[in-house]
Parts: sequence; C-alpha cells; structure tokens
Amino acid sequence: MAEKLTLDPQGKLVVPKDVVLPYIEGDGTGVDIWPAAQHVFDAALKKHGQRVSWKEVLAGEKAYRETGEWLPEATIEAFREYRVGIKGPLTTPVGGGIRSLNVAIRQIMDLYVCLRPVRWFQGVPSPVRHPELVDMVIFRENTEDVYAGLEVAEGTPEAAKLREFLHDNFGWEIRSDSGIGIKPISKTGSQRLIRAALEYALAHHRRSVTLVHKGNIQKFTEGAFRSWGYELVKEEFSDRAVSWEECHGDPGDRLLVKDAIADNALQQVLTRADEFDVIATMNLNGDYLSDALAAQVGGIGIAPGGNINYVTGHGVFEATHGTAPKYAGLDKVNPGSVILSGVMMFEYLGLQDVADDITRALEETIAARIVTYDFARLMEGATEVSCSEFGHAIAERI
Repeated sequence: MAEKLTLDPQGKLVVPKDVVLPYIEGDGTGVDIWPAAQHVFDAALKKHGQRVSWKEVLAGEKAYRETGEWLPEATIEAFREYRVGIKGPLTTPVGGGIRSLNVAIRQIMDLYVCLRPVRWFQGVPSPVRHPELVDMVIFRENTEDVYAGLEVAEGTPEAAKLREFLHDNFGWEIRSDSGIGIKPISKTGSQRLIRAALEYALAHHRRSVTLVHKGNIQKFTEGAFRSWGYELVKEEFSDRAVSWEECHGDPGDRLLVKDAIADNALQQVLTRADEFDVIATMNLNGDYLSDALAAQVGGIGIAPGGNINYVTGHGVFEATHGTAPKYAGLDKVNPGSVILSGVMMFEYLGLQDVADDITRALEETIAARIVTYDFARLMEGATEVSCSEFGHAIAERI
C-alpha cells in the first residue's frame, strides 16, 4: 500500500518502498514530456525495488478548465501533505491576479531555495568551445527581491502617494510618470539561502561558494546580501569554511567562500567557468545566471530545477523551460528537463541509485546520438526520435 513521506526525529525524510508523490503534468508540451519522463522514472524505480504511486494534481490551463482556478488550494495542500513532488511547465495567465504560477507555488510554500545544477553531458551540442568546464550548482533565493511583487503602476493614486511620501521623508526625486517597485532583501532570507548553499557544498565536497551580487551599486540590499553571507561564514562555519580575504588565497582543507559582482560573474562563467562551483545569489541574478549557464550546456530544454525548503523538507521539482504550446501534442520536444528534475528529486529523497541510473542512461542515449529534434539539427550523424521514443531509449538502457 502506498504511503506518504515522513520526517524522522532528526528531520530527515523517510521514504517508504511505495511512496505517494504528487505531480503536475504541465501546460503545452507537458502532455508529451511528462509521460516520457514518467516512463523513465518507473523503469529506474522498478530496477531498484522502489515504487512511486503518482498522484496528479492540477495547476495552469488544465486546472482552469476543470475548476475555474489557475492554482487550486487543493494542489498546494497536496504538495504540503506529501512533501515532495514534481511539475511540468505552466502557463502564466494573462491579465490574471497571479503574476506567475511558478513564483506563486514557491512563495506560498516558502520554498526559499531554487536549486539549479548545471553540467554538460557528453555529445550535447554547445555554442562554447569547452562546455565540459561547466559544473556548477546555483542556489537562487526564491522569496524576495523584485519577485516579491511590491509594485505600483504609473499614473495611479498609489504611485503618486508613494512618490510624495518618498519625497517628503527621504528627499527622493522620482519622475511623475514612473512605476515604482520595492525590492526587499532580508538578513533572514539571505542567510538561510546562503546557509543551504554552504551546507550543500560541504556535503558534496565542492571547492568553493561564490556570492553573486550587485552590491557596488545597491549597497543596502545586494551589498547587504554579501555582508550577511560573510558574517554567516564566521559565525557558523568558521571551522569548515573561510573567506578569500581571511585565508589570503589559500583555504587549505576548508571551503573557500568568495564573491563576484553580478555583471562580472555573467562574463566569467563564460570565460572562466572552471573557477565557479557553487553559486549563491538573489532571485533576479539567479534567473539570469541559470539561463545563461544552461545555454552553455545545451539550453534550458535540458535544464533541471528544484524548489526546496530544507527546514520543513518540502520540495517541488520542475522543468525550467516554458510550455511551447505550438509543439503541444506533437510528441516532438525534448523531455530532458523533466527527466533531470526527477534525478534531482530522487537524489533529494535519498534514492541515489535510481538517480544515478537515470543519469547514466541519459548520457548513453545522447552519446549514441539518439536525440530529439533540438539536438539532432545540431549534431552530425544523429538519429532524430520523438519525445516518447527518446524516453523509451533511455528506459531501455536502464
């Protein structure tokens, strides 16, 4: 009988042999990529004597058609109850009250870490000369920054009132035809994100953590993120981690913690990729970085992601690309993003053998040049297959 995930007294997830996990199929190409991914997952789980009883929950267009809501409360409650789940891409409603369904899920559930590992798979076409140098893990803060949505529109009474308040109390001059946004960056939000990055880096024997920020300009938000990060290293990790300045360039056997200005970091992850390992940054910077890095290793079509609260144990793993509605139902697109997000999910659940087998089989399939159209058009001698055929080819190698 299928059971729920639980937490042991130490806060570690306990995974039964038959576990219930919720999933959102996804809009657009979700109808193609989810079945292909599930076939791969089930093959790897069966090999290792594990089973997932998949429980479908609704969000996006399918939810709106069936319930009249874009993000039903029942879906949020299911992710809370079952703790860990996975989702395909979702449409953002135009003119609706939700700015982004993906952001809404993250913020409602306080999934404060957006975890995005980026690495190259042998044979994947890349626009850079040495994609094999890219092996980074991005910790992107999920709940603050401009994504918090604190804005007033140009020409509204609210904008006029806020502009007047800022002028009278701070002497700030803002043009009368401006929309105004507030960007909150808190010590609490920053340090719990950076703490997660440091703990991950130590647990996975990574070399360094780089704090990426624009603190040279935004001194009291992004600059504070940097300062709070170094403060955390001194207060909680001084026996295991050290800043670049304190170690004078030689961290010894401790984790090296350094920082980089965001615009410079975006250049250096391209020109000096091997100098970056784990990256901790704020919401907007993390969005830019993760997509830019994905482009170096084959595109966001195979970029995985996970949204995690390490305190409560909750996690929602997701395809990071869009819905691509013009390809929906054509059995054409690459399911790699959902498959690799599943790999992340199984790693998070402690099912490392399952995750490793999926990764190995995916690598072997690509190395054999059996790929979907997006890779086939860029590879010589490739065998182009459909979305479902690609999933079956991976499952056969498991």
